Amino acid sequence: MALDTIEATNQLLSEGDVSPVHEVNAQGTSPFLLTSDHYGRVLPRALGDLGVAGDELTRHIAWDIGIAGVADRLAEMLGAHLIAQRYSRLVIDCNRPPGAVSSIPLISEATAIPRNEGISDQERTARRREIFEPYHRRIDAAIGRRVHDKWPTVLVSLHSFTPVYAGVARPWHIGALYNRDTVLPQLLLRHLRRESDLVVGDNEPYAVNDLTDYTIPVHGEGRGIVNTGIEIRQDLIADQSGQQQWAERLARIFAEIELELRAERLVD
Repeated sequence: MALDTIEATNQLLSEGDVSPVHEVNAQGTSPFLLTSDHYGRVLPRALGDLGVAGDELTRHIAWDIGIAGVADRLAEMLGAHLIAQRYSRLVIDCNRPPGAVSSIPLISEATAIPRNEGISDQERTARRREIFEPYHRRIDAAIGRRVHDKWPTVLVSLHSFTPVYAGVARPWHIGALYNRDTVLPQLLLRHLRRESDLVVGDNEPYAVNDLTDYTIPVHGEGRGIVNTGIEIRQDLIADQSGQQQWAERLARIFAEIELELRAERLVD
């Protein structure tokens, strides 16, 4: 579909495109609600390859490498509800406020995204309406149902990060990310630091804030829900074996954390 056709119909996704929302265990009874903003790297058929070389579309600029396998496995192990986003962050980043420059990037790291240049307000609106909003409406609805049914809810936003950035090696194996709410991150940090083989990041390699993040500020802090972000280094989860090992490790740790949260009556 050509750009002028998109403009004429104000429609981005067609019958041949997948739904933006991927879910596992929608009826899961675990207090943990898992999200994955950069789970997939699908591109809408109407946008072709965004003018980006194929090998670039397998890199971190397009998605969080390895996190899909960890997220699916962790959801099954915990019996937790996972809500994930299938489309590439290069189309629209579902963990950025829609008005942010990085929401629809013109350049990611050193890679230009030609198809994002000079797009109209109508196309921006279509990307937000058809990809960003359905994903976040689903998270909001899931939280709303849990609150209505008086289910405990703990939000865990799953991500992965590159081993090297701007030529500098990153030593952390995993990081706990947060903004104002430090309850769950501090519990998580304590448990992770007990693992003798890990270098653990405290708000590393990123920190959450209102200008650069969306899921935790809006769905976690905005609704008063205990929350944390998790970043796992991509070389550790690049294959199925690593994804399985990290899902098992996190499932064990979160089972222990759940007991602590219940003991402290932070979840009932």
